[in-house]
Amino acid sequence: MPRTGADAIVIDLEDATPPNAKADGRANLVELAPELIDQVAVYVRVNDDTTEWHEDDLDSVPAGLQGIVVPKIETIAALDALQERLDSRGLSDLVLIGGVETALGVADARELLAHPVIDAAYFGAEDFIADMGGVRTPSNAEAQYARSQVALAGRLAEKLIIDQIVADFRDDDRCDRECREARAMGYGGKLCIHPAQVAIAHAAFTPSEEEVDRARRLLAAYGEATAGGVASIAFEGQMVDEPVAIQARRILALAAE
Repeated sequence: MPRTGADAIVIDLEDATPPNAKADGRANLVELAPELIDQVAVYVRVNDDTTEWHEDDLDSVPAGLQGIVVPKIETIAALDALQERLDSRGLSDLVLIGGVETALGVADARELLAHPVIDAAYFGAEDFIADMGGVRTPSNAEAQYARSQVALAGRLAEKLIIDQIVADFRDDDRCDRECREARAMGYGGKLCIHPAQVAIAHAAFTPSEEEVDRARRLLAAYGEATAGGVASIAFEGQMVDEPVAIQARRILALAAE
């Protein structure tokens, strides 16, 4: 798994582990995690707190993990209780990634993502549309409002937000399109369910050499103009003022990461 080049991997005790195999999933976590943590950041996705498996999942978290992924966050009260459970188990120093993937979670995303227990979050379109009783389509039109709302909530909370999966892992074009859409919307990464998707996500979220070069030239021209008291300029057919300069600085920051 580390050979995929992913920034992190998630051992999934939730949807990828059937109800009759939850104990086996926890045993696999304890066995596999020590073999992986020296090679890549390892997270575990636990079952949410409405299930009978949540507490046992937290009890099974081994030492050395980077963080915990908690799906279907919905209420402040539940996040408060989660914080207490993490504290009582000595897990509060781990990175906590919350899943915004229900109607209630999306509706209250701004408040939820501002909670101090949340370090980052992801938008789960599949669960969201299932909760809505809708139909999932390749266009993403049915999820676009929620996807945008989660990105906005993440920006206001100043938390990293990770984009939805592409369930059809054979569709490279869709994966590339969604990654580029997500970056344009302010998402900081993409959930990948297949090794082939990792390189596509990296390419989409990493500024190209052309983008970096243009950003540098744009900022040089804009800096010269503002030093002379001019607040906006024309650059290669584009009007450039401070908002455009902010975007260019972001490109350079991403390229440096």
